[in-house]
Amino acid sequence: MIITELRAAKKSLTMVYIDGEYAMKLDTATLAENGIKVGKVIDDEELRELIDKSEHRRAKEKALWLISGRDYSKKQLMDKLVRDSSEETAEEVCERMEELGLISDENYARRLAHDLIYIKKLSVRGAKYKLMEKGIDRELCEEILEEFEVDPVEQLVEIIEKKYADKLDDEKGRRRTFAALQRMGYGWSDIKSALSEFDDDWY
Repeated sequence: MIITELRAAKKSLTMVYIDGEYAMKLDTATLAENGIKVGKVIDDEELRELIDKSEHRRAKEKALWLISGRDYSKKQLMDKLVRDSSEETAEEVCERMEELGLISDENYARRLAHDLIYIKKLSVRGAKYKLMEKGIDRELCEEILEEFEVDPVEQLVEIIEKKYADKLDDEKGRRRTFAALQRMGYGWSDIKSALSEFDDDWY
């Protein structure tokens, strides 16, 4: 096989023509690093290796771009990368990001748990579900959440004061408030205790 044309494309890609026909788009830097020029003879094994190198570079660049914007769990980053790369390549890149300390499920989980509990005011149980949705291992979730000491009733009273105090005057409003707090992961007894701070006869 002979490389018969290389034509610049968008997003740092180059259109590669082999034996006079368009074959694929590959990463421009990868082509340059491997001495790919018009007229070069290439066999199937070399082409496969070139494709793998191109895919790996693209996946690494995408990973770096993604994590420069915000934190990702390993699973989240994997899910993003496999849209354009093989699962094997995505796994290799994610593992490299871990080795370099650029992603860490433990650090990600700790920061997210803090925001979920202290900013969004979820219960510890509600935070656990959210962390698991993000791909954090159950055991790691439980380990991280042990670091957070929160009185659920105090947390609930604060939430009610800020968002629901004016909705407790009628049965419909009380039921909606109760349901909303349950969705945040709080248990029946804690919700009841918190609501009793506003009205002893609420329920």
